[in-house]
Amino acid sequence: MPGTLKAARRRSVLLVEDEVMIRMMVADMLEELGYRIVAEAGDIDEAVHLVQTTDFDIALLDVNVNGKIITPVAESVMLRGLPFVFATGYGAEGLPEKFRDRPTIQKPFQIETLARTIETVLKGMAA
Repeated sequence: MPGTLKAARRRSVLLVEDEVMIRMMVADMLEELGYRIVAEAGDIDEAVHLVQTTDFDIALLDVNVNGKIITPVAESVMLRGLPFVFATGYGAEGLPEKFRDRPTIQKPFQIETLARTIETVLKGMAA
């Protein structure tokens, strides 16, 4: 695991989650894994702005943000050619149809699941 933490420290995350307590908990998990949170958003417009103006390696996106679907944010991340992972309590059916093939973690999730999912996505981007 030490090698993983070292590699993770160089990686930065954009976190989008509307529920403050969940966002804080997930940010703590990411930091414990050695990732750097470079930006956080609690609504769609703010998240789109941050995607366009912030340097990050990967985005972790809540699917339903204040009752709105995350599609504009995911599309903005895709336009930049950057990876993202969805976090959802609704399962794959809750994802916008065009993103159902994207990596997703089911809420609530454990830190190990978060670590494994992000590592897999980042390794896939490096390949």
